[in-house]
Amino acid sequence: MELNNLKPAAGSVKKVKRIGRGQGSGRGGTSTRGHKGAQSRSGYSRTRGFEGGQMPLQRVVPKFGFKNVNRVEYKAINLDTLQTLAESKSLSVIDVQTLVDAGLASKNDRVKILGNGALTAKLEVKAHAFSKSAKEAIEKLEGTTEIL
Repeated sequence: MELNNLKPAAGSVKKVKRIGRGQGSGRGGTSTRGHKGAQSRSGYSRTRGFEGGQMPLQRVVPKFGFKNVNRVEYKAINLDTLQTLAESKSLSVIDVQTLVDAGLASKNDRVKILGNGALTAKLEVKAHAFSKSAKEAIEKLEGTTEIL
């Protein structure tokens, strides 16, 4: 076998369909596009969801749900997270900036402290909101909660 003897596998290479090369080719005139209509025109591209003129599904299905524009989203942080943060950095005061520096929240987040987990350290916590159980757990250990 030499380079000049190499051939592709049988049936793997097809001839290119040459269109628009005159009537004698059998594919002249309309160049396999049919007569008239959007698909016969140059530059035509079918829009997403087009169903051949039938009413598209996204217009048939009704709108659903409700989006409250006044909703306030909070970044939830649990007591056990505060406990591990206080132990690792030996802190007694935890505020939003401390949480941002630790990578637990971003600077634009509103922070809510939730009561999941155990707290053993006396902490002074400053956040945008507290759950009832978190507030009780912090104040049970003579800690303080402050809403920003």
